Amino acid sequence: MKEALARGVKEAKEQSKPRNFTQSLEIIATLKEVDIKKPENKIRQEVVLPKGRGKKINVAVIGERDIALKAKEMGLDVIDNLEEFASNKREAKKFVNAHSFFLAQPDLMPKVGKLLGPILAPRGKMPKPLPPQAPLDGLVKNLEKTVKIDMKKAAVVQALIGSETMSDEDIADNALAILSVIERKYERGLAQVKNVYVKTTMGKPVKVEVR
Repeated sequence: MKEALARGVKEAKEQSKPRNFTQSLEIIATLKEVDIKKPENKIRQEVVLPKGRGKKINVAVIGERDIALKAKEMGLDVIDNLEEFASNKREAKKFVNAHSFFLAQPDLMPKVGKLLGPILAPRGKMPKPLPPQAPLDGLVKNLEKTVKIDMKKAAVVQALIGSETMSDEDIADNALAILSVIERKYERGLAQVKNVYVKTTMGKPVKVEVR
């Protein structure tokens, strides 16, 4: 299966026109015999890609005192005054849109929900509470490899699996991580996958035979 995925990735790269930015690679898996009207059949989870995303993402920290200081030392963007930040909704929305993940000091979570929930929640970016004593750098490194699967109105799983600068084999490994989520989720595993495609950001989907 990995070989077929790697071939599909290679073809998707080759047929994609050069762009003035680094394109991402995505996997699209259409499912069959899955009734997504039942909430328990939907996949909504985060997946850590074994070979990473291939692109740097922005992680922001909501915190005060030591947590804010540590985050700033790491070069992360920090929200250390929630009231002031939330008072300018236009700038707050721009900031949220520019960041993929948020981490928050646990005792600030109620205030985050009240002041920023209307902005963060619709974008699927409610912050993760920082576990006590957990190393911030380790959490950030993990998030930099993380992608979200959010199945909504159709029985389709679509997720980022890397960037065009990565090797075909590494992207294929990431694709396998996404397919393994499907395999574990449904009773018949990958037998409930109808079609699998890979594509670049601006390119056409390339069908992959995964059986």
